[in-house]
Amino acid sequence: MRIGIYGYGNLGRGVEAAAKYNPDCEIVGVFTRRDPDAVKTLTGIPVYSSENILDYKDKIDVLIICGGSATDLPEMTPSLAKSFNVIDSFDTHARIPEHFARVDEAAKASRKLALISAGWDPGLFSIARLYASAVLPEGKDYTFWGRGISQGHSDAIRRIDGVLDARQYTVPVPEALSAVRAGECPELKTREKHKRECYVVAEDGADLARIEKEIKEMPNYFADYDTTVEFISMDELRRDHRGMPHGGSVIRNGKLGLSGESTCTIEYSLKLDSNPQFTASTILAYARAIYKLSLRGEAGCKTVFDIAPADLSPLSGEEIRAHLL
Repeated sequence: MRIGIYGYGNLGRGVEAAAKYNPDCEIVGVFTRRDPDAVKTLTGIPVYSSENILDYKDKIDVLIICGGSATDLPEMTPSLAKSFNVIDSFDTHARIPEHFARVDEAAKASRKLALISAGWDPGLFSIARLYASAVLPEGKDYTFWGRGISQGHSDAIRRIDGVLDARQYTVPVPEALSAVRAGECPELKTREKHKRECYVVAEDGADLARIEKEIKEMPNYFADYDTTVEFISMDELRRDHRGMPHGGSVIRNGKLGLSGESTCTIEYSLKLDSNPQFTASTILAYARAIYKLSLRGEAGCKTVFDIAPADLSPLSGEEIRAHLL
């Protein structure tokens, strides 16, 4: 399958690196809004201006859109779905239905395929929640993220006027996580499950009080959480926050038996040294599925719920049954 990478930040570089482990994948090139001559790729794949993307309509099987959820993907994905099979990692949970509707309309009109919100949450964690709730219908779901850096939340902070760079850590509240793992089913408000820690590099002379207020009041990102904001230097950011670790757990506690005498817990967890590299590898697997579905003539927008597990794998049905079932 011929892959195009639209955008070349952490996620775009992750897709390029993940191609090394997927021999059925060929990267056609990177498409950037920056000056292509100023962008150097990890493996020497060519870089083109995003303005010329339509010249490659017949040369790309799936276009992976590596933009931010705050402002990029709501515009980029439906626009590009008019010409390409596309996939994105849109992660603003509250706006997924709205995003799906816009992308679905564009993809169906052009007879293209799109898949939104691929990654690990939304994505693999979403599937874990669906499986667990289907198996334990009488129960309660809990999702804990971190401690780790959220790419989407960090990007949202960087969009604030006066911010040069930022890292945002999502941190589970230890007491809440311990109670759930003990089999309890506590009623937890959003701010009782996680805290958010923000490390921000501001421009010289920027209004720090305004920036902190904008962060803490940002809907869908920080408004519902106990959030701390610490302003640091660029040297401190590069020294102390170079990595991109993340992870978390999806846990469902449920009851079985005629009188609910059996307590059951399902937990799916991830521990990641690199959030963007893992997200990119997940997206590439779903790009494979979109490619397969496109060959079958399907069109419109999909989510991870619509993809059969076998379509993620480069193995044949016979190999999957023999080695994984």
